[in-house]
Amino acid sequence: MIVRRRAVTAVSAVSALLLAAGCSAGGGNTPGSGNSVSSSGSAPGASAPGSSASGRGAEQTPPATGSVRVVRTVAADLKSPWGLAPLPDGGLLVSDRDDGTITRIDDKTGRKTLLGTVPGVSAAGEGGLLGIALSPDYASDHLVYAYFTTDSDNRIARMLYDTKKPAGEQLGAPNTVFKGIPKGMIHNGGRIAFGPDRMLYAGTGESGDRGLSQDRKSLGGKILRMTPEGEPAPGNPFGNSVVYSYGHRNVQGLAWDDKQRLFSSEFGQDTWDEVNAIKPGDNYGWPVAEGKSSDTRFHNPIAQWHTDEASPSGIAYAEGSLWMAGLRGQRLWRIPLKGTEASAPPQAFLKGSYGRLRTVVSAGGNKLWLTTSNTDGRGEPSKTDDRILELEVS
Repeated sequence: MIVRRRAVTAVSAVSALLLAAGCSAGGGNTPGSGNSVSSSGSAPGASAPGSSASGRGAEQTPPATGSVRVVRTVAADLKSPWGLAPLPDGGLLVSDRDDGTITRIDDKTGRKTLLGTVPGVSAAGEGGLLGIALSPDYASDHLVYAYFTTDSDNRIARMLYDTKKPAGEQLGAPNTVFKGIPKGMIHNGGRIAFGPDRMLYAGTGESGDRGLSQDRKSLGGKILRMTPEGEPAPGNPFGNSVVYSYGHRNVQGLAWDDKQRLFSSEFGQDTWDEVNAIKPGDNYGWPVAEGKSSDTRFHNPIAQWHTDEASPSGIAYAEGSLWMAGLRGQRLWRIPLKGTEASAPPQAFLKGSYGRLRTVVSAGGNKLWLTTSNTDGRGEPSKTDDRILELEVS
């Protein structure tokens, strides 16, 4: 369907988010997304009831250092996996960036079942079939959402997943809910997720055209917030626009903490990669600022890394911390939180053990699902397969 623009009410400003020191050495609720809010569709981000505006309140701070244990390999011999979506009745859906397919993985046995191919995917450079997410009403509508690159743009479509049909024929025809996101050989964004408010969020890139990030009329270099039908969500900061925040370079990860606060991970250029606490309507600086800036127009990251240590992709929330997968950095980063600040310097795990790490998703409690990304054309020759791992973290 073609997206229509409607006027919606503006969101009230929330309290300013503070910068914490980053590591300077050298992208129905989803799991871990917090409790449901009212059905009004109000944007998350304001302080939770009973907590202070800064997010400090009586919140407990996790230990400064944590731990990661690889429990097992869930599935191996995957090709260019990108998006990952846990199913409510067990199993995982994984998207193949280059082939444009979605496959179900049995999380107990590792058995793979092909759902089908998403038509219209044009895989080139960093584009292709990227993020996937389940409808907030998946139990009744069985809809799977996908963000993908076509010959003309990046777009979001939803498809019926019918388990009663034969393998390879289980995906219905895509229904486009949003289109017109700029595409390029680089910086296509691609992460999508339904928030605790049941709205659909999408991280986009500026497709190599830096000027798009500061242009609020452009969809490039933004975090977008929309209804499941692709309309601007109630409470968005710029009236009848899906733009939720801007000044981003290439958003790769989206996650909410247990107080419904949104965080994102983002590729830097040559100096600083970022994790940001997202405030509706704020400007995150690119291309004027990369990483921490003294310019008060821009919202500073809560943590930053040199690009050879991170090149961040997916993020997830578990055990009071954000967990961020690193591609070039080939490690999993833990960022302990106190409100919307990092409470201690980030800590790295799995350095080089599994190659490039692409997507990390909460599996409930202290468990995470983690995918590698060694078959995307940028991996090491010694690491020739991709897999999904189950982790225990603290």
